[in-house]
Amino acid sequence: MKLQGIFIDSTTPFDHNGDLYRVKIEHNIAKWNRTSVAGYVVGGSSGEGPLLSAEEKDELWKLAAQYAAPEKLLIAGVDSAGVRDAAAQINRAAECGFAAALVETRHDADTQQLYFRSVADRTAIPILISNRIDLGIETMLALSTHPNICGIVDYSGDCDQIEQLAPCPVLCGVERALWNALQNGAAGAVLPFANAAPYATIALWEAFRTRAEEAGLDWQSRIAPAAELVNTRYGVSGLKHAMDLNGYYGGPPRLPWTAPGPTDKRQIADAFADLKS
Repeated sequence: MKLQGIFIDSTTPFDHNGDLYRVKIEHNIAKWNRTSVAGYVVGGSSGEGPLLSAEEKDELWKLAAQYAAPEKLLIAGVDSAGVRDAAAQINRAAECGFAAALVETRHDADTQQLYFRSVADRTAIPILISNRIDLGIETMLALSTHPNICGIVDYSGDCDQIEQLAPCPVLCGVERALWNALQNGAAGAVLPFANAAPYATIALWEAFRTRAEEAGLDWQSRIAPAAELVNTRYGVSGLKHAMDLNGYYGGPPRLPWTAPGPTDKRQIADAFADLKS
């Protein structure tokens, strides 16, 4: 499995009744398929995974596997505090055709090491560690030796840490640090921002691959403010509005999240004005 390039931490389309919007799932994936993104994380944090029932996740994974282009790598987003439930979710995703699972951090470092090893022992596909709550370099390097743990998604933005973790596949999880993370050994990235502006993140990736530093730094400076706005200030609600502006389907978030107000929408529109697909 080649963990390299830009992965979209994909949102989940809902209709105005709060149900999965199947036609729009197909719509978004069909448009992303025409880009050179490496694949999709489905049902993760940007996909409002904790708000989805087990049945909804099953359906979402089946639809994503049906619509994704064959060359796109599918990664299931899994967020469960229990080993048995997490492993069961991952094995359901494997049955749907997923290649790996991104598993969220839910415990302190000592408990988390046992958790990840126990989950990895029970799953048919490899897992990636979501280092959203920093586990520390020693813990992550120790976990990376497990034969069914295939990489780490790092959300710290700490490029020194990424450099130290580089012996195992590391994907950057924050847009503001993307260029520096790639320079320090990251193999790619898992990005919410890429839902709305995949071509901008691909342009930065291509600049890195071709060693076009000036272009890479330019794209980094253009991406960072819009990404911080939707990821930090407005979250999934703002990200979905940015998708609506850029020709993708964002639609409403699921309660308790609410859509941004008129002033917020104008600010998002301004931030994404020169980042149209």
